[in-house]
Amino acid sequence: MVNRASNPLQSMTADKSHFSTARVPRSLILVMAGVNGAIIANLYYSQPLLAEIARDFNLRQSQAGFITALTQIGYGFGLLFLTPLGDKAERRRLIVILTLLAAAALAITGAVRSAAILLIMNFLIGVLSVVPQIIVPFIATISGPAERSRNVGTVMSGLLLGILLARTVSGFIGAHLGWRAVYFCAAVAMVLLAALIRIIMPESRPKNGLNYLGLLTSLPGLLRRLPVLKEAALSGALLFAAFSVFWTTLIFHLEALPSHLGTQTAGCFGLVGAAGAIAASMSGRLADRLGARRIVASGAGLVLLAWILMGLGGSSLLVLACGAALLDLGVQGAHVANQTRIFAHMPEARSRINTIYIVSFFAGGAFGSLASTSVWTLAGWPGVCLLGGTLMGLALLAGFALRNDST
Repeated sequence: MVNRASNPLQSMTADKSHFSTARVPRSLILVMAGVNGAIIANLYYSQPLLAEIARDFNLRQSQAGFITALTQIGYGFGLLFLTPLGDKAERRRLIVILTLLAAAALAITGAVRSAAILLIMNFLIGVLSVVPQIIVPFIATISGPAERSRNVGTVMSGLLLGILLARTVSGFIGAHLGWRAVYFCAAVAMVLLAALIRIIMPESRPKNGLNYLGLLTSLPGLLRRLPVLKEAALSGALLFAAFSVFWTTLIFHLEALPSHLGTQTAGCFGLVGAAGAIAASMSGRLADRLGARRIVASGAGLVLLAWILMGLGGSSLLVLACGAALLDLGVQGAHVANQTRIFAHMPEARSRINTIYIVSFFAGGAFGSLASTSVWTLAGWPGVCLLGGTLMGLALLAGFALRNDST
């Protein structure tokens, strides 16, 4: 057992009054950023591996898209039914339990021989990988107003690096050791992370009198009371749908090129998208200065530009790389700006506010994954680019239609 007296991080509590006079240790912020990245990566390991998994299980490409979609749908279920507990349960214990259960689901996925069980396990991986969306509101709660944007941006940078590097790591391991090794390695990583979280994260007991049912039934009311949340949820869903359209179909497009590129090349595109993590670290600060809505609209414009470029020159790896960088820059910058502005409201309900926003965000991602594989089958890369561009056009129109006095 860890001696709490010897660990200054463990001796802290998440009581808001404590952090009104003391800055959150930078070491805690950085560790939580790393944890976010490592856990969120579970959702994205499958994307560069879809072609290999499809061959292993004799699946059509359109059927393989269900693997990614079900993981994101599972994530949505976890967000809806688990993350509201961040406003009620002791957060450290909740995070450790979820991380260990995710390790079990990942290990089973690596060993499974049935396509049906594979799909079920990917759904459960999504359900159990919601830890980052408990950590982000926790960081927002323990941070004072002067440092909240910076701290949220930092932990989100870790999360976004995890999203991007997951594909690179997955593609590399998959190309050399097979797709199953990716899941076994991820399972081991989750066990180690659970131990780290138990050691370094302070206890956090929210002060909330609602029971579990009360937490869930309060969600629609929060959406009605906060117009800015409604706007952020819709724009986030459309942005992440366009993001998922690209990453779900990229491997199929690369294999269809004359050079017949494969899994490892698809994974390398994750490195190109590291610009998105840079955007995340800057977006919170820029949102305070320029207004979050402007950041969100600019992000949607960058994504639209990315799809136009890739539609015109999608056979060029250089154009695809530039498109991936713009795509990640736009989506992740807008995403952090959206979270910065919704966390400015109702501190006692931040986990539930985040639940509504992120459920919408990943529902959009699931739609993008499903729609893109169908469009790919019917219309190839031009159809995929048209789908991505249309989603961004809708995002810009929605931002205009739902504009309000909130920033």
